[in-house]
Amino acid sequence: MADEEVQTQEQVAVAAPAEEKTKMVAPKAPIFGKYDTTEIVINDAGLAKYIDLNSTSVPHSGGKHANKWFGKSNLSIVERLINNIMRTEKYTGKKLKAYKAVSDAFDIIAAKTKKNPVQVLVEALENAAPREEVTRLQFGGISVPKAVDISPQRRLDIALRNVSSGVVAASAKNKKTIQDCLADEIMLAAKGDMTSFAVAKKEETERVAQSAR
Repeated sequence: MADEEVQTQEQVAVAAPAEEKTKMVAPKAPIFGKYDTTEIVINDAGLAKYIDLNSTSVPHSGGKHANKWFGKSNLSIVERLINNIMRTEKYTGKKLKAYKAVSDAFDIIAAKTKKNPVQVLVEALENAAPREEVTRLQFGGISVPKAVDISPQRRLDIALRNVSSGVVAASAKNKKTIQDCLADEIMLAAKGDMTSFAVAKKEETERVAQSAR
């Protein structure tokens, strides 16, 4: 009888469906609590891997990726823009000031274009990312310029740097605030307008590289 009871218990244990464990996933907050990134489209396939669009209400990671190889690829693209503005002399170490400038600039872009400002930023970076640049090769004692292709991650780095440095330079000794200058720069770059500092630098870099082929 004892053996029959053990067999019956084993059969019940096998027949009983396993309880499914449900994981509670917290919903991701939109950028600045306003702008959703789930429907952002990246047309440049080379940059798609390096433009991080993870939604977070406050784009501030506290430098947790700072000491990791290619860790910056895991940072929100909006946070990378804020950090690049901080790299300039005027905004060094002023994270809150740079954060407020980008947040207000996004509000201006949304009001003027009626589009998601994160999408406009992505389009601006795609248009401002150069594909070629010049390096120097040494042949004996002679230095010869040579055009080389740029890696996707460096393309994005250059685009962010040019947008940020152009905005800070444009707002210096100007009645326009940095918020207005940043909004104008992003909107012009998204259109591929040559009056954009970042787009003009990209065209100059590619023109010099073309002459060095």
